[in-house]
Formats: sequence, structure tokens, C-alpha cells
Amino acid sequence: MAVVSTEVEISNPLPAYQLFNLITHNFHTLAPKAAPQIYKSITIEGDGGVGTIQTHIYGDGVPYTTSKQKIDAVDVTNFCLDFTVFKGDMLSDYLDSITHSVKITPTADGGAVYKHTTTFNCKGEKKPTEEVLNQTNEGYKKVFKAIEDYILANSDA
Repeated sequence: MAVVSTEVEISNPLPAYQLFNLITHNFHTLAPKAAPQIYKSITIEGDGGVGTIQTHIYGDGVPYTTSKQKIDAVDVTNFCLDFTVFKGDMLSDYLDSITHSVKITPTADGGAVYKHTTTFNCKGEKKPTEEVLNQTNEGYKKVFKAIEDYILANSDA
């Protein structure tokens, strides 16, 4: 069983606590507004903590339509979040699951660095291509920038 990981880091002007809160509590409402080409809707079953299930319905800007994710760990003190995609056509025919680890680190200027590690857990020896890995990281950057722009333009967000 092959395992392949990729990582992206994105600097952000928002304070770490605000960015973490956005990701853990508001992503499901903000992402479809800020990036509708990527997210049509996100529904949650649970309180947002460990065990919560999120169902993502994707827009026309991505090559898949659905995924289900489970929150595995939330560390509010250290601004860390782990979750696993366990169902949906996002997994293609060769992935068992995709695990994600997010870490937000405060910066000296009051902003934060968002670090996202994605691990593809393959069913066999077939692995995601370099193109898929690059698209994954570019997708995170695109969504992240769209949400940042949305928040900065909508103070009530």
C-alpha cells in the first residue's frame, strides 16, 4: 500500500486564533460563499469537534463532486486540526483515504502561517501523479486566498 504526502504553507494577515476559528467553526459557511466554483455546499453532522462528519458537494471548478470527512483531532491551544476524507469520488479508484493535518503558527507581525499536509493513502501501489499533488496544493492556495479576500471585504464574516 503506497502512501504519498504533499505540503503547502501560506502566510496570512489574520491572527492565528482568528484563522483557526474560521477553519474549525466557519469554513462550512464561508467556503461556498467565497469559492462557489469549488464548494457548492458543506454540511456538518456534529458539534465541529472530534467525530464530526462533513459532507462536501463540489462545484464545477474541480474534477470531483463529493467527499465525506471526519474530524480526527482538534488542538485549540496549538491551533492544529486533523481530518480524514473517507468517502466520495474525490478518492478516485485508487485511494483508501486522504488524511489532512493543519497547523497554524502565529507570526511576529500578528498574522499567521497556515501549514497543510495532505497524505494520500493508496489501495495498492498506484500513486497520485505529480500533477495531482500540484493541483492539490494550488487548490488549497486558491481557496485560502478566496476566503481571505472574502473576510477582508466583509467585516461581518
